[in-house]
Amino acid sequence: MRYGIFGGTFNPVHEGHLHIARAFRKTMQLDTVLWIPTKVPPHKAAEDLALPEQRLEMCRLACRGEEVFQVSDLEIRREGKSYTADTLEELHEMYPKATFCLLMGEDMFLTLLNWYKPDTILRLAEICAVPRSVGHEVRLEEQAHVLREKGATVFLEQIPYLPLSSTEIREAVREGRSIRGKVPPLVEEYIRSRGLYAKGGN
Repeated sequence: MRYGIFGGTFNPVHEGHLHIARAFRKTMQLDTVLWIPTKVPPHKAAEDLALPEQRLEMCRLACRGEEVFQVSDLEIRREGKSYTADTLEELHEMYPKATFCLLMGEDMFLTLLNWYKPDTILRLAEICAVPRSVGHEVRLEEQAHVLREKGATVFLEQIPYLPLSSTEIREAVREGRSIRGKVPPLVEEYIRSRGLYAKGGN
């Protein structure tokens, strides 16, 4: 089994996330894409962070009807910061015969060696990255070379980038603008019904 590991704050999950996950699933021939929302982001302080359970539920709503997508509460249940190395170690115990492909965007890829226990990550997962901007191909190839020198398996996939961000969506909600088409309809309804990201909301 080939598992794509797709982690993040998903604050909120949006159509750009779904686009990348679907494309990775096809290009990397993945049997399952495992979405794992973080409990406590280790790399940056997230603004207007919805509760872990709310972000988990939004991921479940976004993935509804997608047979190859599964949503895991593995990091939500674990205490402390959500470190990818710890998650991969736990997944390897659960699925010892599986191959894991860590899916990420350009920013995360370029800072991977600064993560917690990067050697563990490179040992336990194939690294699959997608560019987020035009003109950074040289930087990405240089980083791929460095990681391969450390024994990593690295794939750079040319997946068209959708110009969407969770920050942009939160700002739109806060300002009372529509987010239709930017997030799945069930996620839009969930955000509206819970008052997430609105002024004075959760």
